[in-house]
Amino acid sequence: MIPSEAPVGRLVVCPTPIGNLEDITLRALRELGEADLIACEDTRRTRILLERHGIAGRLTSLHEHNEAARARELVARVAAGEVVALVCDAGMPLVSDPGFELVRGCLQERLEVEVLPGPSAVVTALVASGLAPAAWRFVGFLPRGRAERRELFAGAGETLVAFESPRRLAGTLAELAELDPERPVAVCRELTKLHEEVSRGSASELAERFAAEPARGEVVIVCGPAPPASASREAALAALRELVEAGARARPAAAVLARLTGIAANELYRGLVATGK
Repeated sequence: MIPSEAPVGRLVVCPTPIGNLEDITLRALRELGEADLIACEDTRRTRILLERHGIAGRLTSLHEHNEAARARELVARVAAGEVVALVCDAGMPLVSDPGFELVRGCLQERLEVEVLPGPSAVVTALVASGLAPAAWRFVGFLPRGRAERRELFAGAGETLVAFESPRRLAGTLAELAELDPERPVAVCRELTKLHEEVSRGSASELAERFAAEPARGEVVIVCGPAPPASASREAALAALRELVEAGARARPAAAVLARLTGIAANELYRGLVATGK
């Protein structure tokens, strides 16, 4: 008697809609319906998606608090021949969401990992922003520290895409406006949902708007590249002194130099005051 071949398991990474439940591929629906087990960030949210499309699947949780231990269990299941589908609450798993430990564990054990294409808030926001997409960088959630955010914005040589909390949005835009008031920005809110909104304008315009009208819902910021650093701080200060000595008002002159050099207008003005000029 010829022994039957051992079952071949695999991990299938399935992107899910970022808002509209119709934004899921036929292939993803088939894989979710055929999987032995679906690993998901929040079983309640995934159940809503599955029920919307008539799928009854076995669910298990995989989130930031249990990922290490649960990943080991799921790798063992795949090794034993099961098909495990991995989803997150919205979009592509691993992209600012859990799943990396599971994918890495399967790859280390030389198990098959299949990644399906699908919805992504990152690419959706980039295209909707109207900003240059040829060179861009996704940085996940923006840093909490002011200095880290400032360094990130000042050094961005390409279009920048980032997630931000609606509670911090107005403050973040104000910081960017202080650094570069004319920097083009798009705030993409509630993408693909009922109250989807894409607000485009300069950093100063959007900072003023969201200070008066606090944002709600999920937010993606798309920020144009920083202007070339064509001058050092010392050179910019020297230019500011010359302009003021020639009769220019200090603050407007500092704002113009800030746009040209990428050095914050307030920093230039403080430097001018500190020298007594």
